[in-house]
Amino acid sequence: MKPNTTKKHIGNHGEQLVVDQLEQAGFTIEARNYAKRYGEIDIIASKKDLLTFIEVKNRFNPLFDMTELIPRSKQRKIVSVAKAFLAHYHTVEVTCRFDVALVTRSNNITYNENAFTQE
Repeated sequence: MKPNTTKKHIGNHGEQLVVDQLEQAGFTIEARNYAKRYGEIDIIASKKDLLTFIEVKNRFNPLFDMTELIPRSKQRKIVSVAKAFLAHYHTVEVTCRFDVALVTRSNNITYNENAFTQE
């Protein structure tokens, strides 16, 4: 298997674990891998009047700094893509939240609500 194929497979597996957890918590998945030329959001999910934009990270090293998972430049891209999604798909007002899900090698998920905010 090619390295990129393996990385993509691991990424897809991690995203599916997060999707399963979100659905169990009563969320509806609005989109997966929603992309614009300037960025991508792994999962977009909704529950009542809440819309969450979720970045999924797979980490095999348990020694990591959660604050370094999503650099400011990546946060800005995610916010821009979220605005494009809202402009295209949502005409009613919703509360937006930017979350990060960390998936470990043992398939444990650390889910961080409000991991960052739009500037």
